[in-house]
Amino acid sequence: MASAAASSAVVPQQQDLTNTRNIPQAVFIEDIEKHMKDLSADEEMGSLRELYAKYKMMETSLLNSRAMLKSKIPEIKKCLDMVRFLQSRRASGEATETQYLLADNVYANAVVPQSDRICLWLGAKVMLEYTLDEAESVLSKNYEAATKNLADLQNDLSFLKDQQTITEVNIARVFNNDVKERRKRDGK
Repeated sequence: MASAAASSAVVPQQQDLTNTRNIPQAVFIEDIEKHMKDLSADEEMGSLRELYAKYKMMETSLLNSRAMLKSKIPEIKKCLDMVRFLQSRRASGEATETQYLLADNVYANAVVPQSDRICLWLGAKVMLEYTLDEAESVLSKNYEAATKNLADLQNDLSFLKDQQTITEVNIARVFNNDVKERRKRDGK
């Protein structure tokens, strides 16, 4: 019976266009008396609370992903700007004077000879050598993908917040209907 109650609160076939992660859409219970006619209030409350807990878990996961992307995007942008700077210096053929980080708050001066190649950290202790044009292409694609993913995450978080609100309202309505029905039975 709990599975029937759970299916009444979610309609997986209906998807909002802003929902890119196939998050199930909660359905607002219009006629609470009709909806609860064949259901137990405890079972329905349990299924709604379970659905709400799933939404909260999804929210936590999406918030973690958003935080990771928000920290990654500036790094990608900084790398992309550096590659573009090196491309502009390539035409002059001059060496570039810079400072690089040795340890926390410890920098050293360096002269970087003009080169057509650059190494990019890919993660997991992997570094690959690219030409400046290839590096710009890779970083541009990564930057565009990261900003698009961040926008999608924002939309999904907004959609998820709406589903949580609908579920909270449904929980309150089921509870209030149960109180009303108990009072009727008790003759009050």
